[in-house]
Amino acid sequence: MTISGETIDYGPCAFMDKYDPETVFSSIDVNGRYAYGNQPKIAAWNLVRFAESLLMILHNDKNESVKLAQNEISKFITLYNENYLSGMRAKLGIFNDEENDEILINQLLNIMKKYNADYTNTFRSLTMDKTEDTELYGKEEFNNWYKMWQERLIRQKESKELSRKLMENNNPSVIPRNHRVEEALEAAVKNNDYTVMRKLLDAITKPYDYSVKNDYYVTVPKTSCGTYKTYCGT
Repeated sequence: MTISGETIDYGPCAFMDKYDPETVFSSIDVNGRYAYGNQPKIAAWNLVRFAESLLMILHNDKNESVKLAQNEISKFITLYNENYLSGMRAKLGIFNDEENDEILINQLLNIMKKYNADYTNTFRSLTMDKTEDTELYGKEEFNNWYKMWQERLIRQKESKELSRKLMENNNPSVIPRNHRVEEALEAAVKNNDYTVMRKLLDAITKPYDYSVKNDYYVTVPKTSCGTYKTYCGT
């Protein structure tokens, strides 16, 4: 995390395929401290460390400095949740707020986890209205959820076309899947062939392009990347 809000360090990192909050890729993170589901808590922890470095200039009285810092940090989780829900609503084509939106979102995530559904492709399939392309197709829980989601969309004033456009702008069709990155690295390192890398870069620099030419990069690995490990030199 930086003061400017920019992200500058992406390693060791990887991309989650099947949805699992416990997903972690770093070889040194044996306890899952930086797992996907722990990111909000880690962000808050980072802010606490940052606040500690400012205590001397926040107030002349140390106790007052601590109170000021704690007051500001306490706002983070609320702000995070608000922005998270806003982002997830957009991924589902939802424009306005309803009290039960968080329940609807969590129900989908729980179903995805239960059936090892691919995170990116699930939202991609919902965006394209091709649910038969997802691992959830035909599952009773998903069918019930899908019905509730459709009812939720009907309750908003925006058209179905606008909802789909919102989803297209918030659900990438292509991500740098780990097996495709490894494929490109192997071609470059072992065969001095950079065409694989160039094609991959061309696809991932236009992540919201839903054209069929990128279907190769949409395919999931034959085996899950759950055991995939990255290192500081990755």
